[in-house]
Amino acid sequence: EHESLVLQGVRAALADGWGGSMIASEVSDVLFRSPHWVRSQANLGILEPDCVNIVVHGHEATLSEMIVAAAQSKELLDYAKEKGAQGINLGGICCTANEILMRHGISLLGNFLQQELAIATGVVDAMVVDVQCIFPSIGELSHKYHTEFISTSPKARFDFAQHIEFDETRGLEIAKQIVRAAVDAFPKRNQRACVPDLKTPLVAGFTAENIHTMLGGRYRPSYRPLNDGVMTGRLRGVVAIVGCNNPKMVHDTSHVAMAKELLANDVLVAVTGCSAVADAKAGLLMPEAAEEHGGQGIQEICRAVGIPPVLHLGSCVDISRILTVLSNMVKEGGLGDSIADLPVAGAAPEWMSEKAVAIGFYVVGSGVFTVLG
Repeated sequence: EHESLVLQGVRAALADGWGGSMIASEVSDVLFRSPHWVRSQANLGILEPDCVNIVVHGHEATLSEMIVAAAQSKELLDYAKEKGAQGINLGGICCTANEILMRHGISLLGNFLQQELAIATGVVDAMVVDVQCIFPSIGELSHKYHTEFISTSPKARFDFAQHIEFDETRGLEIAKQIVRAAVDAFPKRNQRACVPDLKTPLVAGFTAENIHTMLGGRYRPSYRPLNDGVMTGRLRGVVAIVGCNNPKMVHDTSHVAMAKELLANDVLVAVTGCSAVADAKAGLLMPEAAEEHGGQGIQEICRAVGIPPVLHLGSCVDISRILTVLSNMVKEGGLGDSIADLPVAGAAPEWMSEKAVAIGFYVVGSGVFTVLG
């Protein structure tokens, strides 16, 4: 009976959003430190032809954190110079990109539909993957270049990949093995580099905890300025735009067009996942974007607080941070007694993965007006 099935699906989804996903974000913050505001940059132009370029792609923060540590070790930096490189450069794709951006300021290489384009630049020495959102074609494409395609998860192996299985008990040791394989690939480059001159500055690293510090100041942290902005009419509300890229649409257009339209109508935007990367490349994650794209209310608030009009809250797992933000708005008072009373919405305009449906279910199940597609 369809209503019974849908209700059980919503219950399972709520357990994902308020349970599994939220716990994953909290534990990541405990293990790897809570994100803080960082400046960085985004797009394929962050690749450096004179350096060993390593791309981490996937969703598991334990692996990417260890890759960051290994790539910054003196041992491997010296080894890279022995091989003729100027250094080691890291970039991320998809949710792993957001994880290392918000904790370390590592540049965003791109989102879902850019993973093949990254390899086609000819300067990616290793593409390191774990699970989810990885094209089956990546292995064969890497094989046509010098790129080492390295799989790491026991859950997912790929054709043409060197499998170096990640084990948390030997995390740094295995990460150094992976970085060493990338350095060994550097001298094998045999095609002309084609790195586009495209990179855009950004500000990221917002969480439910540091947003209220940003709004109210270090000694008087509060969501009151946000709620007051809505109550006085300067803000019409808040919309979370999240999710994937979909090849049925021109890359990123739906994410960027929706964000710009909302900003023009004085709606604050929060983003995660591939949507966050799309807006980063479009320049919407800079405070100056409020002056260019925002209505008068958005401009006044962003100018006063110094925040971008589009707030980067992390990876797809971190959508649960947005639920916490909404809970804090309700707790602050003046806008209603539950999340369902808030002037907020959620959208995944280019979703392509089944997990987006589960996320959409827990957002609408939490009382938020929700649009998929």
